[in-house]
Amino acid sequence: MLTVYIVLLYGFPSSLSIAVLGSFGRPQFLWGLVLLAWWLLARLQPVQSTRSVSQPVRVALGILLIACLLSFAQAMLRGQPVDQISPAVSAVARMLSWSGVVLVAMDGIRSMGDLMSLVRRLALAGTLVAVIGLLQFITKQPIVDVLSAIPGFTANTGGIDSRGGFVRPAGTATHPLEYATAIAVALPLSIACAIIGEGGRKRARWWIPVITVTLASFLAVSRSAVIGLMIAVVAVIPGLPARFRPGVLGIVTIAFGAAMVAVPGLYGTIVGMFLGVGEDSSALSRTAALDLLPIFVASSPLFGAGIGTFLPRYYIFDNQWAQMAAEIGIIGVLSFAGLLAAAVWSAWRASRRSELEDLQVAGRCLCACVVTVGVLFALFDGLAFPISAGTAFLIVGLCAAARTVGMSDDWVSTAGMAADVDRELPPTETVPVSARVSVNRRG
Repeated sequence: MLTVYIVLLYGFPSSLSIAVLGSFGRPQFLWGLVLLAWWLLARLQPVQSTRSVSQPVRVALGILLIACLLSFAQAMLRGQPVDQISPAVSAVARMLSWSGVVLVAMDGIRSMGDLMSLVRRLALAGTLVAVIGLLQFITKQPIVDVLSAIPGFTANTGGIDSRGGFVRPAGTATHPLEYATAIAVALPLSIACAIIGEGGRKRARWWIPVITVTLASFLAVSRSAVIGLMIAVVAVIPGLPARFRPGVLGIVTIAFGAAMVAVPGLYGTIVGMFLGVGEDSSALSRTAALDLLPIFVASSPLFGAGIGTFLPRYYIFDNQWAQMAAEIGIIGVLSFAGLLAAAVWSAWRASRRSELEDLQVAGRCLCACVVTVGVLFALFDGLAFPISAGTAFLIVGLCAAARTVGMSDDWVSTAGMAADVDRELPPTETVPVSARVSVNRRG
């Protein structure tokens, strides 16, 4: 079910929508609601005799949903222009759809094998988006516009922009910044897959996605893509086994050199983007937005103007944190920050408690993904774009799943020791190490 969500999220243009449903017709949005309904039905079933795992992410998600609903109720009671009611309802529905993704990932993934399957598929999806972006950069063609001809669907698949004489690819995303988020998140996940491998084998081929995503980040001709890559690398390096750190840094360095040599003028363009940030219109707009933010928040500082009601006609912040402050207020911003913090804590704690190196690596790489998303959301309104928003909530769910696997690992180990105490083993009876590892891997 989650794999279908990944395919719908990454495999089709993010603006693709069922024509008759309008803003409610995006396939990944509808599938998220299916996941939520499935989770609710599962919760109504008789409780099985399984050990429950406390989840900080569940509590943080509940607080965020309550904050959004209170913001929505306050806005509706205050009265809204007719054209703001539908966007508000749509925003609440999107939040419910993303919640379905988090809840199914959190409660449905219960083994290390399932967790790594989802990590591999998400890393592969991000890599394929990066490949499409590289093809767009080379051919200067959108490529994905052929998908807009699917009967019954409509899409705005321009897909590419330009800067400094270079094409800014977007893959299947609506905007290059959404594309930058997708490939930045794919980097730590690809590194985790390369280190862990598949069944202890086939590690070498997973370094190809690492190289591909790194090249795509530099060839995206975007400050956000480069910043996302750097944040991902800085966040993931401390959590990797020491023997892999030089290799990761070497790949990033070699990929940067190869991109600069292969594309004349790219180095000057990238350096100019950062040195000229003080005169860049987009950077100045973001700075001005922060200056105006207190004015927009002053009328309703706690719950904001109302979720989904702060339309572009009022102002475009290009900063998701500022956008949330205006829409759902200080409580909403703190709730979303708490959700990301709970995700980081869950995955990091699982990696610290587990004796499995696989879970240690996967948990810390998932932490790096959350940190990367949190930083990039300060550079654009990420929740307004399907791929960046869906990826963020899916990563949060995977962090919670890592906690489930890690806590189950501890429980199995403890139960096993208790069983050994309760019964006497013959002098020759032993439990093979491989058997214990196999049990722990399955949680």
